[in-house]
Amino acid sequence: MEHLIYPTVKFIHVISATLLFGTGLGSAFYMFMAYRSGDMHVMAATNRFVVIADFMFTTPTVIIQLVTGLYLIKYLGISWTSPWSLSVFALYAFVGGCWLPVVWLQIWLRNRAHDLDQPGTRYRKYMKIWLTLGLLAFPAVVLLYVFMIFKPFWG
Repeated sequence: MEHLIYPTVKFIHVISATLLFGTGLGSAFYMFMAYRSGDMHVMAATNRFVVIADFMFTTPTVIIQLVTGLYLIKYLGISWTSPWSLSVFALYAFVGGCWLPVVWLQIWLRNRAHDLDQPGTRYRKYMKIWLTLGLLAFPAVVLLYVFMIFKPFWG
């Protein structure tokens, strides 16, 4: 039974990474396209679903990534202070630092969309911040996949 723990944790880690990436990319696409439509009813509905998706999929996978990732690092005997570990921790923290304000912005945008006939200046400003944070986080998530698969700076 002991020999199944590592591959099971690794499987959960990979599946949760896939859900995290896919949900994030899908949510960003639909929210951006809803905004581009200029239709506040479409934006309100889409924002509502994106907030739900974040709490149903993104939040649990962020936690699962952390827990399984720490287990895998310990199991593989990788030093917590190796260049690889420090790089992964920094990327994870950076993505989290982008994601937390994104969640707040999505909730703010969701709550305001119902009350507007068209996106106002503040709504557009928050959408730009939301988009900028997403554009910053996206390459960092891709880089985390590179670290997970190719293990640069290993050891």
